Amino acid sequence: MKLAHIGIAVKSLNDSVPVFEKIFGTNASEQEHVEEQKVNVRKFHLDNCDIELLEGTDPESPISKHIEKRGEGIHHVSFGIEDIAGALNKLKASGINLINETPRTGADDMLIAFLHPKSTNGVLMELTEPKKS
Repeated sequence: MKLAHIGIAVKSLNDSVPVFEKIFGTNASEQEHVEEQKVNVRKFHLDNCDIELLEGTDPESPISKHIEKRGEGIHHVSFGIEDIAGALNKLKASGINLINETPRTGADDMLIAFLHPKSTNGVLMELTEPKKS
């Protein structure tokens, strides 16, 4: 397991991307729309992990709801793994509450699943795995 990215909820990619470009001294990726999650995403690929800026595209999206309740800021921490389905089964069997019991499609066409923050000391954790071709 390795740190894959840190997801940051923002109200506006147009307003936020230039700030992060100044901070990191690099350009953000092209914008990607993830319909299933109702978000637009732009990433910064850094040496040790990615920073993922997330903008909700619908008031009902998880990001829009997060910003409404908590404001902009860190939304989740993502960890890359090799067997997401196996990991979810193992975590569920060990008593960890899951938001997603089966993987879904996320940004970069990755398989993703979230662990419920009530089981992870208040931290929303995401597991990611590249789709097998």
